[in-house]
Amino acid sequence: MSDKNLKKHHAHLCKQINQHNYQYYVLDDPLISDAEYDRLMRELEKLEQEHPELATLDSPTQRVGAAPHKDFPEVIHTIPMLSLANAFDEDEMRAFDKRVRDKLGLDVIEYAAESKLDGLAITLIYKNGKLIKGATRGDGFSGEDVTSNVRTIRAIPLMLRDEYPDVVEIRGEVYLSKQGFHELNVSRKLNHEKLFANPRNAAAGSLRQLDPAITAKRPLRFYGYSVVVHAGGDYPDTQTGILKQIKQWGLPVTPDVRAVKNIEGCFKYYQEMSQKRARLAYEIDGVVFKVNSLEQQEKLGYVSRAPRWAIAYKFPAEETTTRIKSIEVQVGRTGALTPVAKLEPVFVGGVTVTNATLHNEDEIHRKDVRSGDEVVIRRAGDVIPEVVRVVRKKRRKGSRPFSMPKSCPVCGSDIERTEGEAIIRCPAGLFCSAQRIQAIIHFASRRAMDIEGLGDKLVEQLVENNLIETVADIYDLSKEQLSSLERIGHKSAANLINALEKSKQTTLSRFIYALGIREVGEATARNLAEHFASLGEIRKATPEQLEQIIDIGPVVAQHIARFFEAQHNNEVIDKLLSAGISWPQETGAASAKPLKGKSFVVTGTLESMTRDQVKERLQSLGAKVSGSVSAKTDYVVIGSNPGSKADKASQLGITTLDEDELIRLINTD
Repeated sequence: MSDKNLKKHHAHLCKQINQHNYQYYVLDDPLISDAEYDRLMRELEKLEQEHPELATLDSPTQRVGAAPHKDFPEVIHTIPMLSLANAFDEDEMRAFDKRVRDKLGLDVIEYAAESKLDGLAITLIYKNGKLIKGATRGDGFSGEDVTSNVRTIRAIPLMLRDEYPDVVEIRGEVYLSKQGFHELNVSRKLNHEKLFANPRNAAAGSLRQLDPAITAKRPLRFYGYSVVVHAGGDYPDTQTGILKQIKQWGLPVTPDVRAVKNIEGCFKYYQEMSQKRARLAYEIDGVVFKVNSLEQQEKLGYVSRAPRWAIAYKFPAEETTTRIKSIEVQVGRTGALTPVAKLEPVFVGGVTVTNATLHNEDEIHRKDVRSGDEVVIRRAGDVIPEVVRVVRKKRRKGSRPFSMPKSCPVCGSDIERTEGEAIIRCPAGLFCSAQRIQAIIHFASRRAMDIEGLGDKLVEQLVENNLIETVADIYDLSKEQLSSLERIGHKSAANLINALEKSKQTTLSRFIYALGIREVGEATARNLAEHFASLGEIRKATPEQLEQIIDIGPVVAQHIARFFEAQHNNEVIDKLLSAGISWPQETGAASAKPLKGKSFVVTGTLESMTRDQVKERLQSLGAKVSGSVSAKTDYVVIGSNPGSKADKASQLGITTLDEDELIRLINTD
């Protein structure tokens, strides 16, 4: 066979196999038997073995057998992979719907309804139609590069179908079907390996294998649920349209997608999926409702780590019964005393549970929970185990009501309870070793200062051996001090010293979050960093000034102001800064944002910069960059080969900018 005919035959085989993957994984309508599919794959493999030059990266054979990775490189998400807010009953759903309608000023809202798969969230980046990167969600802002493993999943095409944008990011869920999970555990049992607790754990463990060849043997599947626009092309203006587009590109989406009207339509869909749940080929733990219009989604925006325009309506959590062995009180980093039930181990929601939260003193009294009681346990939201109720008929004789301690169980300080609050606190602050431990663990955590190697057990050792009292003391640690501790060798000590040095280069928002200010999470920390010009400005801000920042109310403003008024806290901050902690000059000051309030849309291809670069530059100047043109758009930037957005801008009379005009605008500002 001539070289030309060999290439044609190779291309024909690849096309056939890709089409059958599409028919099987996307359309769920296979055209050939498994045996015939295997025959085609063997023929392709043999052809490429005999002619290695034909084995291109997008060949179906390249899904398996990549060399094992030593580790997973970090991937920074250009747009965060946010979590969804949860609803557990109709009242919470009605409250969500009311917030949406009030914010948009509409009586009728159309929602896109989708089943919520219980899998692992990932993102796929395609450039010129080719899969170039796959990454896990991670903490939402950065994840793990699992490209080699993603390429082994046959439901994920290595090359998009039909017309596609220059660069596009498709997000979705990797999961195992119920049958696939069963077969995997049967295989592991035969090989005397530990069984997976549930399909989600199995999917996560399979995708994060260091050897892609192992991942390739696991029956992983994928459903797409959203698109992040990067460069080139026009997109549908609804969530249901986006899902159709994902399917046209060759990726599967959940088959139960539907547009519903208003809250009653949501409830009807929820009931249907609840009844259908047991018959599905895969596990779902609820349904997701998203405002269908992408333009309305942009108007609604985000709060904290979740969008305002979407919610997950969870199915009732799995429940079971067990007995409380004892009730202990734990002290958190803010001094909050939390009663925790120590349980006889019980399997619920796919995991073995030994502890359950009792929340606070009021909850214990309301439920009348006592040591020795048989109780109903639920994994609230399938995450946090909690005691639902006591089985009173099985209560042991002589049991006594539980009382919270009058003093801190760790440091002995008198406890206090603020009027109007349910939480009891130890006021000793860093004098209390439990609070020191929790504060330092929080400071070192990945989302804060990200000090690799400074785990819970090591922090406990450092505090118990009086080597550190505050977070600032960790930067004074020496290799000799660390090496003297139990289970810490010279290499581990050296690695931790290097990690401490590396952590000194951070961002203002991470630093603020790391300080552990009460009720200041990542979103509030970012808002503070963006609003003020420097840490100095934040430290001297009044509660009234703080309340001007989005999502900061009077209570949080008081917490922030009091934190920075405390002499001890300022001494710790000054010591941290003296240790060398620093960050690039933030551009969040209002005076540095001349395009604040202006809305931009970019269409077509620019020569001097990518869309991401344009977006970052415009946002740094205070502008909002949208994916769709509306009457509220101020400017439409038009590159070469623009889409329909340019026509819509002309129809609406919106100011358009070519590349030169854009550069002059952003350089002038």
